Amino acid sequence: MRIGIGYDIHRLIENRDLILGGVIIPCEMGLEGHSDADVLTHSICDAMLGALALGDIGQHFPDNDQQYKGISSMILLERVNSLIHERGFIVNNIDSVIIAQRPRLADFIPEMRVNIAEILNINLDRVSVKATTNEKLDSIGKAMAIGVEAVVSLRENR
Repeated sequence: MRIGIGYDIHRLIENRDLILGGVIIPCEMGLEGHSDADVLTHSICDAMLGALALGDIGQHFPDNDQQYKGISSMILLERVNSLIHERGFIVNNIDSVIIAQRPRLADFIPEMRVNIAEILNINLDRVSVKATTNEKLDSIGKAMAIGVEAVVSLRENR
């Protein structure tokens, strides 16, 4: 068994889709980033990579590489999953929390969970996605950014 943690935060900006867990969320602002800026998927990728001491998402998919410009983070998740499979591991479970003052995310979480489970080829009951606010404190609480924390456990694929 291996365990990794991931964290990501992106600034909210105008004229950009808000994508979390591969789901487009209706919102007047989206997340700034080189890829689609899906902080949920990025934090899960970092946790998966960290569990096997493989660095972080920026090392594998650098933001100065044009092939990743605008890329769906679900594709990055699929590639990270391949990396852990190559090393003889599979995802055991994921626990994540999206920290966002707005928009309200509860209605979109089931679809996020399904998307993640499908990409990783694991049962839905092994993917936890929660959402909370920052009680109007700091940049997240002032609705200037969205952050995510994730913990992933991997197990050997026997």
